[in-house]
Amino acid sequence: MLFRHGLEQTSTGGLMELRHLRYFVAVAAERSMSRAAEQLHLTQPSLSRQIRQLEQELGVVLFERTTTGTALTPGGAAFYHHARLLLRLAEASREAAHSAGEATREVVDLGIPPGLSPDWVVRLLGLLRDEVGRASVLITEANSAEQLRMVREGRLDLGLVHERPLQALTGTRLFSQPFGLAVRPDHPLAARTECTLRELHGLRILAHGREQVQAAHDALIVAAHERGVTPLWRFAQFSEHARSCAEATESDAVVLTENSARRLLPQWPWLRLAEDSVDLTTWLIWQPATRTVVTRVAEVISGLAEPVTVPR
Repeated sequence: MLFRHGLEQTSTGGLMELRHLRYFVAVAAERSMSRAAEQLHLTQPSLSRQIRQLEQELGVVLFERTTTGTALTPGGAAFYHHARLLLRLAEASREAAHSAGEATREVVDLGIPPGLSPDWVVRLLGLLRDEVGRASVLITEANSAEQLRMVREGRLDLGLVHERPLQALTGTRLFSQPFGLAVRPDHPLAARTECTLRELHGLRILAHGREQVQAAHDALIVAAHERGVTPLWRFAQFSEHARSCAEATESDAVVLTENSARRLLPQWPWLRLAEDSVDLTTWLIWQPATRTVVTRVAEVISGLAEPVTVPR
């Protein structure tokens, strides 16, 4: 027999479809034409007609009526094993074709930093599925220093970092988020929506260590120093355990973006810092010489960049 395009050519020259095999196997398994018809969502007359057509093409009687239902004839029993094998081969062929189609997608490794808005990331992944269907994007969470190293080493194709990229890497500025303070609920500042750096003088302020967000860390320290402000800085490496670090250092407030504060310290009011210069900027980085699919993904992500407002 020749198996081709979902059809089987019998020795008599007729064409037997895979559905005939499925119908036959269902009747043999159920030992009842009515139960098989119900399972297949067919009427019993329709199923009986399909089985008779199969018997005519094979030239063999496959079933015989019994007092308890339907039983295979010797010829039907021999054909049953052959039919099941053909159905398994057909299913395996479909799976192989599907796997081959999936294999044509190219993996693109994208790094994201802790604290990035989950909604923004989900929207980005949806856009990439629509715009670059041949890219299979894998996410790695790492801080900026780790991502910069991984992109340089070729372990990441693209990174979303809070540092301006080095000359050896290509980079696009995406957006900036203002820093602010998540303040203890019982602190006098908790009733405010905004405060200045000068109001932090003498307060215990928890901030990320320099290794995590170097540029933002330095900008904050410099801004406070230029205003003659001396907070009692507490530095720690944290991404998910801001509350634990704040309790351990007995801090009055934690320096965070609004998105991170809402997620990590939902009970602590968030105040924006009035100084516009204290921002957390996110950059997209990648190596200049890279694969075409990586360049295309970079173009789509770069298209989400927010316009930069230039002071007059």
